[in-house]
Amino acid sequence: MEKFVVFGKYCEDVLIKREPFRKQHLNRLRNLKDQNILVTLGPTKCTKYLFGIFNATDEKQLSTFIEEDIYWKKGIWTNYDIYPWVQAF
Repeated sequence: MEKFVVFGKYCEDVLIKREPFRKQHLNRLRNLKDQNILVTLGPTKCTKYLFGIFNATDEKQLSTFIEEDIYWKKGIWTNYDIYPWVQAF
């Protein structure tokens, strides 16, 4: 598996709009973490952007993981970019 960095953006009023979907989202992330797919994921302090590190076979697989998330489906995440990453340490 390769490592990938994900940068994305949240919708306006994210703290309000995410609330109905937050539990489902977090449960899914726990599952991805248990499968060693998710390394870390979270918002920046200003809650405008998201940052994550994932393990995946390729960018297409990672796009699928992202787009299956309720936050993507409900427009909480509005866009994302994926970058292959080489972990030096």
